[in-house]
Amino acid sequence: MEIAIFMLAIVNVIGLVYLVSLQKNEQLASQKLVKAQMAELEKRNSEQMMQIWQGTMERLDHLSHSLNDDFDRLADLTEKRLFLINEKVSARLDSGFEKTSGAYQEMLERMARIDEAQKKLEGLQNEVVSLQNILGDKKTRGIFGEVQLNHLLENVFGKNDGIYQVQAKLPNGLVCDVLLKAPEPLGKIAIDSKFPLENYRRMVDRTLSDAQRQTASKQFKEDIKKHIQDIAGKYILPGYTSDQAIMFIPAEAVYAEIYAYHQDLVDFSLAKHVWIVSPTTLMATLTTLEVLVKDQQRSKYAVQIQDELQLLAKEFERYQQRWTKLVRNVEGISKDVKDVSITADKITRRFEEISNAKHYEAEEEVF
Repeated sequence: MEIAIFMLAIVNVIGLVYLVSLQKNEQLASQKLVKAQMAELEKRNSEQMMQIWQGTMERLDHLSHSLNDDFDRLADLTEKRLFLINEKVSARLDSGFEKTSGAYQEMLERMARIDEAQKKLEGLQNEVVSLQNILGDKKTRGIFGEVQLNHLLENVFGKNDGIYQVQAKLPNGLVCDVLLKAPEPLGKIAIDSKFPLENYRRMVDRTLSDAQRQTASKQFKEDIKKHIQDIAGKYILPGYTSDQAIMFIPAEAVYAEIYAYHQDLVDFSLAKHVWIVSPTTLMATLTTLEVLVKDQQRSKYAVQIQDELQLLAKEFERYQQRWTKLVRNVEGISKDVKDVSITADKITRRFEEISNAKHYEAEEEVF
């Protein structure tokens, strides 16, 4: 029994050893298989890693070339943009400099003009003061009016004694400022300059009282009436001058005062055949007179031209008669020439016939 148990134990131990050995072999085989699989897997991983690395390197190389190209294009584009920006900036700077320089130059010119205008204003101020001094004296006012009147006449007619005469002496021994030689039926019109300024100034002076201004207004009207009467009595001479005369007032303000607020003075001047004018209205009157003078001259020339045309018409009539006679003579001569030409042709043909006849006779003698 014990032997059997011992044998059984030995068998169990052997079986256990076998099982352990078998298990160990299986583990070794399994380890080899795992190692083989690991080696295969490592090989595959290496190959895949190599492929990935090669692909990555190719992509990196392609990307590097692409980036280099992009960088080159970007550099070119940036250079071009910078060049354009530089040109635009330079152009704007140049333009800005030119504008600034032009503005500065214009400012200098304006300052120069302002300085010149300031000098002119100072000169004008002195002239105004001088003019006030001139207008303050009655005699100098008269000279001022005469000078202005002469300037107006020279501006319209020039220096033409055939149309106007300055300081003309009349048959009554008096001298008018201007004697205007207008076309008929107007005839010679006397123009005299009057400058009633003192009472006008007092009349419009707001610093004076109403009573003082009213008194000045009455004196102003009396001055104007006296001037109208003097001109009508001195410078309207029947048989020598026109039946009307002109009173020239050098100041537009005085003229406007008369026509705006003193209609009685206007009516009085019309009744006396004295026309009151200012520089503006006299210029219009002289311009109208200039047109009349030119029309008169054209009419005079038209009569002369008509006379010359009549003489020329007679010459043309005489020319027509002589031309007709010449045509007839030419026609007769032409007919005679034609007849002579026909006779010459006949004579020529006869000579040719005679010449041909002699030629034939000579040939017959030869034969």
